[in-house]
Amino acid sequence: MYRRAYALLLGIAGTMGLLAVGTAVALDRRLLDPEGFLGPAWLRLPLLLFGAFLLDVLPRTLWLSRGNPAAISGLVRARVHEHWTRERLTLMVLGVSCFYVTYVSYRNLKSFLPFVMGEKKYDRELHLVDRALFFGNEPATVLHSVFGDGVTAHFYSTIYLWFLPLVPLALTAWLIWSRNITFGYWFATSQCIAWTLGTASYYALPTLGPGFHYSWLYKDLPETGSSALMDSLYYGRNNVVNAELANAVQSVAGFASLHTAITLLVAMMVQYTLRSAVLKWIFWANFAVTIVATLYFGWHYVADDIAGIVIALLAFYIGGIASGQKFDRRGRSSHPTSTTSAVPVDVD
Repeated sequence: MYRRAYALLLGIAGTMGLLAVGTAVALDRRLLDPEGFLGPAWLRLPLLLFGAFLLDVLPRTLWLSRGNPAAISGLVRARVHEHWTRERLTLMVLGVSCFYVTYVSYRNLKSFLPFVMGEKKYDRELHLVDRALFFGNEPATVLHSVFGDGVTAHFYSTIYLWFLPLVPLALTAWLIWSRNITFGYWFATSQCIAWTLGTASYYALPTLGPGFHYSWLYKDLPETGSSALMDSLYYGRNNVVNAELANAVQSVAGFASLHTAITLLVAMMVQYTLRSAVLKWIFWANFAVTIVATLYFGWHYVADDIAGIVIALLAFYIGGIASGQKFDRRGRSSHPTSTTSAVPVDVD
């Protein structure tokens, strides 16, 4: 039923895993499971799934039981039988496992970048492109003048850092609550494709990003969570590259912007698979503000964001085809073309 999605998820995870292991062996470095939102990925994703299970079952059960303890067990069994089917569990196990391998491989391959590519960087070239696009002006100077450097900086920082929990939370939501199983496969497959293409882009055009390479352009901004993160990544990179720490990862790479890619991917998934107009507006706004934030703080060049958009579009379309989606000629809508036990094939 989902053979193409199965094959693509397993193929991407296997390829990324082999690349990470092979590079680690060649460089004589360790593979690490980086810390993040709620701890390392091996713990974070199962915790989110378990929490989502409780969130799905407990409030519904307590509400429907009307305080009658005798009815609770029957309501739990009914919900599990109705929603937590073999198809759903297969999607969850496959989606989480393949995303975990892909993401951890991405983080390690990103960390290995300075050791593989050496000092080769293209920051100067992309900076010149940015200045040309802004008619000879520094993008940072223009954006700071237009948007200010007070409360606005804290707002942009909050939106930018929201990306960190957004990735695992969005994956969990689509794996568990997607109204059609194919939408869960669509999102999981597209996520794996996006992180893989992002890894390739780092090696194709290695950069640090303007905030690291031209840090003086951002010295007048106030202290925010974003600036604290940038400082942490700067010192982390120096420790890994210069001190050659074996138990740490460096996470600095500019081209392409996966903040842009993933927030756009989530916005498109909301647009195509959810019915709520409010959620559509929220996630499209989140994508737009994220792009401004990447330039405002110097995380990325304009070219990085454009490349991130291309990655999102490719991942979204390929993941859709693999999971059985059918787009109309203008690409404005889709519907499942593979069946599940609950949702039959739409007939044209």
